[in-house]
Amino acid sequence: MILTFLDDLKDHRRAQGRRYELKFIILFSIMAILSNAKSYRQIASFIEIHFDILNSEFSLGWTKPPAYTTVRNIIQGVDPQEIEAGFRAFSQSLTDDGHNKATSIAVDGKVLRGSFDSFEDKRAIQVLSFFDTEREIILAHQKIDEKTNEIPAFQKLLKDLGSENAVYTLDALHCQKKLLT
Repeated sequence: MILTFLDDLKDHRRAQGRRYELKFIILFSIMAILSNAKSYRQIASFIEIHFDILNSEFSLGWTKPPAYTTVRNIIQGVDPQEIEAGFRAFSQSLTDDGHNKATSIAVDGKVLRGSFDSFEDKRAIQVLSFFDTEREIILAHQKIDEKTNEIPAFQKLLKDLGSENAVYTLDALHCQKKLLT
């Protein structure tokens, strides 16, 4: 279960400020986002609505649900690279079925809608994703630096994942002579 991978996250809070366990706030936030929550208030509302069920199913012993400011402070304090590493480890555990058969991985870059800021003169955020098409799992994703394109991000993810026996599908952008240097 994903909870075992979230357990490895470092908690940035002092010991006195840990009324709510980090792994459960992150897990419940994921559940809320999957239920179409788009803000910290909606995540906190999701936890409040399902509080009794979550409290009993996970044996939390919480007396009340966390406020949206608590949820916000906890989520904002989590290191993005650390949570990405947890998700990668989780997706790797789902794909490790003991078979050494070839798999198909689709690699594609996307621009996050609404992420540009014309006032601050910032480009839109681009993300490169590796998607296992047979198991229908996102293996990894990485933000593409502002002053580059997908190629360096692809090379880094390819080294990091080390997916052998895979057939990769990519855009025409990657059809260059010195791609894998």
